[in-house]
Amino acid sequence: METKQISKAVIKRLPRYYRYLGELMEDNVERISSNELSKKMHTTASQIRQDLNNFGGFGQQGYGYNVHYLYTEIGKILGLDTVHPMIILGAGNLGQALANYVDFEKRGFKLVGIFDVNPVLEGIAVRGLEIQMLSELPFFLRENHVEIAILTLPKNKAKEMADILVENGIKAIWNFAHLDLETPDDVIVENVHLSESLMTLSYNLSKYRQEHVE
Repeated sequence: METKQISKAVIKRLPRYYRYLGELMEDNVERISSNELSKKMHTTASQIRQDLNNFGGFGQQGYGYNVHYLYTEIGKILGLDTVHPMIILGAGNLGQALANYVDFEKRGFKLVGIFDVNPVLEGIAVRGLEIQMLSELPFFLRENHVEIAILTLPKNKAKEMADILVENGIKAIWNFAHLDLETPDDVIVENVHLSESLMTLSYNLSKYRQEHVE
């Protein structure tokens, strides 16, 4: 079934399934029912079955789900069965923190380059990769296969860099800049706003306090 027929809500839940199944594998759990999985994930068994049925189901009547098999199949659906070369544009605190996040490589996301405009950072190695100047980016993209670009640049630089990425064939951008990028239809953008997540947390904290005032 084509991904475009699957709702965004279902797709957003797939990484959670993948993470929980990975934890079950670490605990040597071989199989699990939708009821048992729903308790761990704080959702309903019906929701899990509906989500997975979009991709073929994977369960067996009276048996449940084989944890390793389901983990592997969801990984394939998420595209984690192949290597995704990626670069980081912006080698500040956030950029370097992302570069040092080793779990990316475990999932098939291979960092192949880090770029910045600050000459003070040029040549400094982050996990074995030397920071390069952004002026070298077009040449690097022509000479290297890159699928994903991660933007941790200031808002006023992000649009310009996104245009350069698009011109040089990048088809996926993970954007941490404080604006929603507009790109051609064939370029996929995931906009990440950390402040929005924090404000959502603040709202839920305020709501909880209001509901539990003595």
